[in-house]
Parts: sequence; C-alpha cells; structure tokens
Amino acid sequence: MSILAAIRREEKKLKKQLAKLQSELNGLESAAKALGELANRDLASAKKHVLSAAARSKMSKAAKKRWAKIRAKAKKAAV
Repeated sequence: MSILAAIRREEKKLKKQLAKLQSELNGLESAAKALGELANRDLASAKKHVLSAAARSKMSKAAKKRWAKIRAKAKKAAV
C-alpha cells in the first residue's frame, strides 16, 4: 500500500504545481491582452534603426581615437 500512497502524494503534488502554473499563465495572458497590439507585434516586423555609412564611419573613427588615447596612456605608464 505504501507505493500506492506515494503515487497519490506525487499526483497531488503535481496537480498543485499544475494549478499554480495555470494561474501564472492566466496572469501572463491577461497582461498581454492589456498591452494589446504591442504584445502581438512580431520582433521581425519591428522597424530597424539603420545607420548611414557616414555615421558608421564617424563612430568607428571616434572609437579608434578613444582606444589610441587609452593605449598611449598605458604605454606612458609602462615606461
């Protein structure tokens, strides 16, 4: 009988977990519904922010300049 009792205890525990997960799912679904269209929008359909080639070039040059300054400071500190 102990095996049957253990199975029933496990079943009871799993049903309790299922109920908890169901309530969490319901909460998430209601939150998604409250957000409306924002929740239904696909990530792929979101408009991407595209930089021009000139802007990318400017950013690259600025980053290289910053790193050159950092390397120069490190070189002076090492000497």
